[in-house]
Amino acid sequence: MNYGTIKPVDIANGAGVRVALFVSGCTRRCPGCFNPETWDFSYGEPFTPAVGDRIMELLDRSYINGLSLLGGEPFEPDNQRGLLPLVRRVRDELPGKTVWAYTGYVYERDLCPGGGAYCEATDELLSAIDVLVDGPFIERRKNISLKFRGSDNQRLLDLPETRRSGRIILLGGNPGK
Repeated sequence: MNYGTIKPVDIANGAGVRVALFVSGCTRRCPGCFNPETWDFSYGEPFTPAVGDRIMELLDRSYINGLSLLGGEPFEPDNQRGLLPLVRRVRDELPGKTVWAYTGYVYERDLCPGGGAYCEATDELLSAIDVLVDGPFIERRKNISLKFRGSDNQRLLDLPETRRSGRIILLGGNPGK
């Protein structure tokens, strides 16, 4: 897995102050994407153990609320496999930090068994994520007044509650507000 950038202090991609990791590679290629350079799986630098150590050091600060995974597309199967060890470390070593992930895939269609992005890493990765922002960016539905997403079709899923209940549970109510 490659990554495009790491933002050590990010307030735009999840609640609070976060470390944001932008992975490389996306087959979805949404028109109007804010980060099209990350579509190429070879963009950026290799994600090495040393990079994982650096992210853990950045996360281990009292003012950092957690980690945000963006792209590219974190839920491309190769990226899921690459991210799983990092997310395991966050859960094991920094259990008070939250994990947000952004995907152009739709949770109940693409990330469940039989879905187009489902692989052997998906269930464990999803079980370690607190908030999943799902759905493709749709340029004609762009709304810059929305928090933590770019178009009004995208949802903020409370993933632990969604997985526990077996139905979609939105974070903070209506996704359009």
